[in-house]
Amino acid sequence: MSAPSTFKVALVAMRSGRDPHVNLDAVLAAIGEAKHAGADYVQTPEMTNIMEVKRDRLFANLCADEHDPTLAAMCEVARKLAITIHLGSLAIKASPEKAVNRSFLIDRRGEIVARYDKIHMFDVDLAGGESYRESNTYRPGELAVVADLPWGRLGLTVCYDLRFPALYRSLAEAGASFLAIPSAFTRQTGEAHWHVLIRARAIENGCFVFAAAQGGKHENGRETYGHSLIVDPWGRVLAEGGTEPGIVLAEIDPAEAAAARAKIPSLRHGRRFELVEPIAELAYLHAVRGAPVP
Repeated sequence: MSAPSTFKVALVAMRSGRDPHVNLDAVLAAIGEAKHAGADYVQTPEMTNIMEVKRDRLFANLCADEHDPTLAAMCEVARKLAITIHLGSLAIKASPEKAVNRSFLIDRRGEIVARYDKIHMFDVDLAGGESYRESNTYRPGELAVVADLPWGRLGLTVCYDLRFPALYRSLAEAGASFLAIPSAFTRQTGEAHWHVLIRARAIENGCFVFAAAQGGKHENGRETYGHSLIVDPWGRVLAEGGTEPGIVLAEIDPAEAAAARAKIPSLRHGRRFELVEPIAELAYLHAVRGAPVP
């Protein structure tokens, strides 16, 4: 049986706290609401299971994939509801010293069909003394990941990856028509750049973007921007949330990705330049035009 021509995406907006069990109850309720609304694919934000900056408290609540209660529950609900669930990311224990920030794509049978570890670590100092060093706690991933959905190919990324356009071009060149960017953007950076970066990644790659987000003031004191977004390949916002928990829904027509790429075929044009150092360019001008080299 062929896949339907369109499908419905639901993004779960969250405000995760320090207790994974409380967060699990919240996300289960939201997924049930999304299923009732007709969703075929449900995405949760970065750090669905816990938002904690204190290392000792974080590691006291972490475990490996095979023992993680949130992951087990999501596999079960995906099977029970016959729905594709994309856990935007969970904090997963990788070693006694390091965690990973890992996405999981779960199919309608409850099987994990893809894992992706966030590649780019958010090590920044912001205005007002706001500072983050993800690399102190998390081990970065090394592999870009695409996975097949019934409606097309999905490229998996997480939050700060958004600022590295070469990753998204690689995913599009690997056949992705949909880009997943589950996030926990800070309020500062979100107000400045969230919308423009999400729309840019959609436009430059001719892809839909699905970006579930954390929003509001969290139990650990961190403030995230929210504004979960579904954006089409032409850069139009199809649906947007706010800072409150809830779901955001939109009907997706995968054919629109091919249509956008036909109008602006930049993926086919590829790279047509080489980087030249200024002194080499001056030497070239001298050789070709006789211009003096200083």
